[in-house]
Amino acid sequence: MNTLMLNEVKKNFLKKESLLSEYACLSEQAIRMKEEDDSEEIRPPFYHDTDRIIHARSYTRYLNKTQVFSFSKNDHLSKRIVHVQLVSKIARTIGRSLNLNEDLIEAIALGHDIGHTPIGHVGEAILDRISRRELGEIFAHNVQGVRVYKDIENNQLGCNLTIQVLDGILCHNGELLSNVYHPESKTKESFLEEYKNCYQNEKTLKQVRPMTLEGCVVRISDIIGYIGRDIEDAIEIGVIQREDIPEKIRKVLGTENRNIVNTLIHDIIENSLGKPYIKMSSQVFEALFELKEFNYKNIYKKANTKEQLAFYEEKMNLLYQQCLQDIKTNNQESDIYKLYLKDASHEYLEHTDPKRIAIDYISGMTDEFFLESIPKEIVE
Repeated sequence: MNTLMLNEVKKNFLKKESLLSEYACLSEQAIRMKEEDDSEEIRPPFYHDTDRIIHARSYTRYLNKTQVFSFSKNDHLSKRIVHVQLVSKIARTIGRSLNLNEDLIEAIALGHDIGHTPIGHVGEAILDRISRRELGEIFAHNVQGVRVYKDIENNQLGCNLTIQVLDGILCHNGELLSNVYHPESKTKESFLEEYKNCYQNEKTLKQVRPMTLEGCVVRISDIIGYIGRDIEDAIEIGVIQREDIPEKIRKVLGTENRNIVNTLIHDIIENSLGKPYIKMSSQVFEALFELKEFNYKNIYKKANTKEQLAFYEEKMNLLYQQCLQDIKTNNQESDIYKLYLKDASHEYLEHTDPKRIAIDYISGMTDEFFLESIPKEIVE
């Protein structure tokens, strides 16, 4: 493409940004982990990040990572791939209504759950216990999500995403609900320091806030994307009935996913348009908070039996010990070498604790691959 045509195409990509809100994050504000020569690139940085995210191998594995109900025979239950698409659509609806940068929103939304483990939050909790015991560090899916795109993808070289997208992934956790979200100004250095602190400090992990209004939109969209959908899944397999939802919640949000989503989106737009923050009304926020509590008590705590939880705990620990042994003995015939470390960068192999490597490998597994990888025994 000649220079004249290249510049014209670049202008077309960025034309809409002249119409964005004064609170939007523009492409010219994008900060990459490492500087790149993009003189021949037609895609703006956040738009480009979406391509890097969806072409990553870890994105493909969303297909076989469950949301709540693992190993169900019902093909209509949500998987991670459906959830991130729902969050993207919800967040872009809010973002377009508020005149924000949809390219940034889409990149964050599609990448936000990449750090999730097999068996959903159950697997995350088990890996957290392993990580604290073995490394003295916290394991959390949002932190691991940054690690995946910063350090693990592309044969452990990373994807060199923008700081704004990585920050949105780090700060996306919709389970930490608030009725108002103010973006927090950050530099690349302060973001990296915050990311580092999340491994050690529980308080930091729970208090991280996005650096962009677009990141705030994705954060609230995360809970909108799963709260009603999880209800539909639970009804689908008979865990709850629609009538179980308390009347107080039903009057404000409705009982079907589409009504819940519409009510929340409209309320957020009404309370956030033209503002430097994302906000819900008190009535809707309280109803959403109560619905989240209802889901935890009646859906999430019933998603697995005690026997299943004990099985997952035992087998994930067993798998961790096997992976660690294979790394320490340099077992080139093991799956972790053949499937994960075969083409790994020298820096990753030389400067990453074997315990961390084992956790990285397990955390990236799909549900089915986790079951297939469980060793029958460990031979010392």
